[in-house]
Amino acid sequence: MPPETPVQDDCYRNPVVPGFYPDPSVCRWGDGYVLATSSFTYFPGVPILTSTDLVTWAHVGNALTRESQLKLVPTTSSSRGIYAPTIRSHQGRLWLITTVFRDSDLVAFIVTADDPAGPWSDPVKVDIQGIDPDLCWDEDGACWVHFSAFGIRRARIDDQTGSVIEGPDLTWSGTGLLAPEAPHVFCRDEWWYLVIAEGGTERGHCVSIARGPTPQGPWEGCPANPILSHRSTDRPIQNTGHADLVEADDGSWWMVLLGVRPKGRSPMFHVLGRETFLVPVDWLDGWPAPRALDLVMPTRPPGPYILTPAVVLDDFDAPILSPEYVSVRGPLGDAASLTERPGWLTLRGARGDMDDLRPVFVGRRQKYLECRARTRVDVADAAEAGLAIRMHEGAHYEVAVASDLVIVRARIGPLTSIVAEAPAPTSPLVLRLETHEAAGKTDGPDLVHLGFEQTDGSFLVLAELDGRFLSSEVATGYIGRVIGLYSVGGEASFDWFELSDLDSNADS
Repeated sequence: MPPETPVQDDCYRNPVVPGFYPDPSVCRWGDGYVLATSSFTYFPGVPILTSTDLVTWAHVGNALTRESQLKLVPTTSSSRGIYAPTIRSHQGRLWLITTVFRDSDLVAFIVTADDPAGPWSDPVKVDIQGIDPDLCWDEDGACWVHFSAFGIRRARIDDQTGSVIEGPDLTWSGTGLLAPEAPHVFCRDEWWYLVIAEGGTERGHCVSIARGPTPQGPWEGCPANPILSHRSTDRPIQNTGHADLVEADDGSWWMVLLGVRPKGRSPMFHVLGRETFLVPVDWLDGWPAPRALDLVMPTRPPGPYILTPAVVLDDFDAPILSPEYVSVRGPLGDAASLTERPGWLTLRGARGDMDDLRPVFVGRRQKYLECRARTRVDVADAAEAGLAIRMHEGAHYEVAVASDLVIVRARIGPLTSIVAEAPAPTSPLVLRLETHEAAGKTDGPDLVHLGFEQTDGSFLVLAELDGRFLSSEVATGYIGRVIGLYSVGGEASFDWFELSDLDSNADS
């Protein structure tokens, strides 16, 4: 892995957290910052990231790492699970509130920690019914929760037991646009501010804000609402909304928010999910005024700004997996081992008839629009094992070794097809997939190349598939692509796993 390299100029690049890290919430912690995002049906739940400069973020842990904290049922659809969290620092501890949405039940809860990396406490249920809950404490120490439930609602709670003391009551719900949600409340000078998202989380998404003398209001909407939106523009960042604000140690203010980077022809397609962006905020007449949001921003926040390496190579020598790895709906448990074959990750997929086989999958979020994924796999007795690029159960491509063949499979909605196959030349074998800009070849956002490396190291592409079928606009939902390893119908081992940014490795 190349060393981290200081950035020499004064700019920073968006998104500051690329890939499927939606619904960001941020707070000060010690000499830096902590950020939390949604995770939906991936486990562990709620990624926790830290930074000293608001630009370079390290994924240090996850808030929900135990089944006692998060237990999803197998039928939980891919865009349910853990919705938007809020993270706050209060009385020397980190507090996080979120909701879990299974099939029919919706539960809000609080977890706390003394360290962003954890461990985080078991949940304390909060007696509200809604999504996107926020926590704040007023000057008297009273704890207030604002949340979305057919408008923005407010309740005073006991933060130790989760019981509701007052409310919930309907409060300021924006300017009248679709789907008011994502409330965050903060105090500056003599004013309390309530920032929300409205307009829907698609192209009409925007940020609006109101202020009042207390967390209960009464609220006055900003005359410039919405204070940030890219709707009806040709800007490269779209769907902008779900914002949270934080004050840096030099007194400057910053906004984190979600957005997407659509590509291709109309209606355009985003494939990485909703990502986390950063924009500086000025204050005009007591109101926050975000500056223009772009992919390259001319002024960076204070702090040591370090460029994160664009290549991740995991040789599976560590005793546990990095917190960036996720599985689907629950922990891997005995289905994965780093000790059974030291230096390899062993995955054990369920055995049985082919129609009943269930894959074991572990992956990392795709962070780069053009990327390369590689792994060296020893199939052992698995029916099949390999690399998958996944949006959800109804939208994924994979390249795998199955018996003495290398196969490429595509799942698009209800249709599944093996689109290519070739004899497997060696065992173990290096499998590879790449995503490339479509460059006019299709109307979609990118092309996915799947195949394997021959004995001379060259990439034999077995199939080139249209990336639009692994986009939110086609596959639907709130999540983004995850690339990873899987085994089905037995045991397979992986020597290493590499994810790299092709833009940064164009000559490799």
